[in-house]
Amino acid sequence: MCADTSVYRNCPGMLYSPYFRQNVVLTIRDDQASNSPALFNLPDVLRFEHLPLNLGTIGALIYSTFYILLEPVAGALIAPIIIGGAAFANHLLTTYGTDMNYWFGGIHVASWLLQFVGHGAFERRAPALLDNLVQALLLAPLFVWMEILFFFGYRPELKARYDQSVQKEIAGFKEKKNKGGK
Repeated sequence: MCADTSVYRNCPGMLYSPYFRQNVVLTIRDDQASNSPALFNLPDVLRFEHLPLNLGTIGALIYSTFYILLEPVAGALIAPIIIGGAAFANHLLTTYGTDMNYWFGGIHVASWLLQFVGHGAFERRAPALLDNLVQALLLAPLFVWMEILFFFGYRPELKARYDQSVQKEIAGFKEKKNKGGK
């Protein structure tokens, strides 16, 4: 995966960022949002264990639907993982109670810190979330998923277009950095 073209200029960036970026989004969407009560009760026939209709479950359904609309095959492949994450968060909260919030919060804060430290140490630039927070939180998980799928040969024509776009972005970063350093 490190040999692939990416918005990350080096192997450590390509390895740390997807993990910590996913944790940032998951701890907000699944874990913390799952603390909300069910917004309304569904009939028994529509209920799924550990998926009450709370903010965590609704968020997982929205993300899954959005990703399926953006990229149907990749979205359909990640949707069970997203919904499973919400179910797991609900299970943990049901089983261990609100003590899990300390774990969720700790993972969330540590992931943010490591994301910033990693970008500063390896990339020498600010994370993209400073440019567009909504894009960073909404599209980042799909971006990471697409990188994984590209590694396994998914849609090579899309990857080629993506790589060209990434090269332009990297050139823009370098140009901006060179202008700022003069």
